[in-house]
Amino acid sequence: MQAFLRVLRAGGFREAARSGGDSASRLSEAVRRLEARLGMRLLHRTTRSVSPTEAGARLAERLAPALAEVQASLDVVNHFRDRPAGTLRLNVPANVARTVLPNIITPFLKRYPEIRLEVVVEDSLVDLMASGCDAGIRYDERLEQDMIALPIGPKTQRLVTAAAPAYLAERGSPRHPRDLLQHACLRGQFSGGAVPAWEFERAGEVVRVDPPGPLQVRLGAALDLAVQAAVDGLGIIHLFEDWLQPHLDSGALVPVLKPWWQSFPGPYLYYAGRRHLPSPLRAFVEFVREG
Repeated sequence: MQAFLRVLRAGGFREAARSGGDSASRLSEAVRRLEARLGMRLLHRTTRSVSPTEAGARLAERLAPALAEVQASLDVVNHFRDRPAGTLRLNVPANVARTVLPNIITPFLKRYPEIRLEVVVEDSLVDLMASGCDAGIRYDERLEQDMIALPIGPKTQRLVTAAAPAYLAERGSPRHPRDLLQHACLRGQFSGGAVPAWEFERAGEVVRVDPPGPLQVRLGAALDLAVQAAVDGLGIIHLFEDWLQPHLDSGALVPVLKPWWQSFPGPYLYYAGRRHLPSPLRAFVEFVREG
């Protein structure tokens, strides 16, 4: 059952084997045994990927939270260990993986060497239990309902707007957010296809714009392409301050519309409020609270 869920989440036997340190053949045999036991096919297999049958999708919906509860129950014995041990799976957006976690995970794992951390980078909102993750990190407006939320990382953050000096020398610098409609802007896109508007605020006035541009990338690691394009003078970028700070410090990028930069609360660690948290998650929650 665990093998079936791993293959389904990874989208293939080889991908699941790489992420879990197993072999594709062993995972394939495990899924075949499960299908034989149930007397029905659970996965559609092609040479490139796998996808669930209707029966497989329905089983996965029920199986993921059930196995998570089983794991949590077994984890109770970790209370008798001297130190927390086991695997902690976190689901986080790319910005958090890049700018928040680096200052947290190294001291955490040095304190708890018997914990293994798996980080799944995903910018869309996910069902933690169905995804097989113990906890997630998101911003307030994207938190799942009925979850415990704990601030993690900086208390406030900013989205900043910037461009290369060469671009501004050629095209001029916008004085108002609506001026961006006449500029080349480098945009991000959610996995579902939505392109978030750029939002600005000054003296209580909020302005949202949907500017055009020559480049659009999926939110996540691909944002580095947009950052490099901005450094190369292709257009204006609007992104988390921590992500752009090295380029602002070096002068490769210059602030644009700085009085309009919007501040907002930092991210939250969120998790289900079970009575018995898995010991790796409990240790991580306590570590974050200390910070």
